[in-house]
Amino acid sequence: MKTPLLAALAVASLASSVLASENIADQYPQSELYSKPVEVIPHVFSAIGATAPPGYDNAGHNNNLSFIVTSEGVVVINAGASDALAAALHAEIKAQTDQPVVLVINENGQGHAMLGNGYWRDLGVDVLAHADAIAEVQKNGDFILQGMQSYNGDRAGDTRVEPANLSFSDSYEITLGGVDIQVLHLGPAHDPGDTQVWIPQWQIMIAGDIAFHERMLPIFPHTCTSCWMETWVDKLEPMAPTYMIPGHGHPTNLAQLRRYTYDYLADLRAKVGAHIDEGGDLAGAYYVDQEAWRGLDTFDELATKNAGRVFEEMEWE
Repeated sequence: MKTPLLAALAVASLASSVLASENIADQYPQSELYSKPVEVIPHVFSAIGATAPPGYDNAGHNNNLSFIVTSEGVVVINAGASDALAAALHAEIKAQTDQPVVLVINENGQGHAMLGNGYWRDLGVDVLAHADAIAEVQKNGDFILQGMQSYNGDRAGDTRVEPANLSFSDSYEITLGGVDIQVLHLGPAHDPGDTQVWIPQWQIMIAGDIAFHERMLPIFPHTCTSCWMETWVDKLEPMAPTYMIPGHGHPTNLAQLRRYTYDYLADLRAKVGAHIDEGGDLAGAYYVDQEAWRGLDTFDELATKNAGRVFEEMEWE
């Protein structure tokens, strides 16, 4: 049995086998998927998405599409950004096991988590999401679909908006083939209804968008960064998972994800807070020093936006 240190090193080795880069257009050109699913630990697989923004080249597969194989069925985490992506993931699942998919979990209400729901529902598979994520889909689903259609062109196919048919608030538990799977909402983080999937007996968390590395995290107008940090410290870190699959980027460990999630938020809030204390305005906040994070993919797209949104949040704290 691996020690926690050796296990963490094994995940780090897997992550470095194909370096994440937003400059790589497609790692699996024979499939709609951006990359072929890899087995992160026994029975847990993930198709690692591009770290670039969604586009035609990656077919919108810029998040991680994961699945858990048990002797009584398969649980999928994230439906994909289109019917075609959902079908491609399903083909990869069927290449690994004869067990049917029995549940799909949306990690939030974003397009790449839920636009493939219609494919799975047409097969009679239940789809689960947090109540807040379902509300987001019901409110903005048509707009999200139009955005996908605009970048995906003919690859959008007949994808439709299909909200999850099962919901939860704090937690939802399922046992399949002796595997206890806990679907959790640890608290406010990146997006409404952010969901984490925890398998305690295997010490692995499919963390979703509470955790980032390799690419810069985006801060939305509705994101409460102080709440996100509180959730991280009070709820996530005490669980101390050995293995983690983030919403974007390769599987890694808690320390690495803390560095590029919690530490980034803390640094940005400190810089913006100092700017406010010095009488700075929103225009100046966009240019607070974030050079330490320039190596992350999507830095150019997100750094200034993040600073502005943190200023708007902290201005009234």
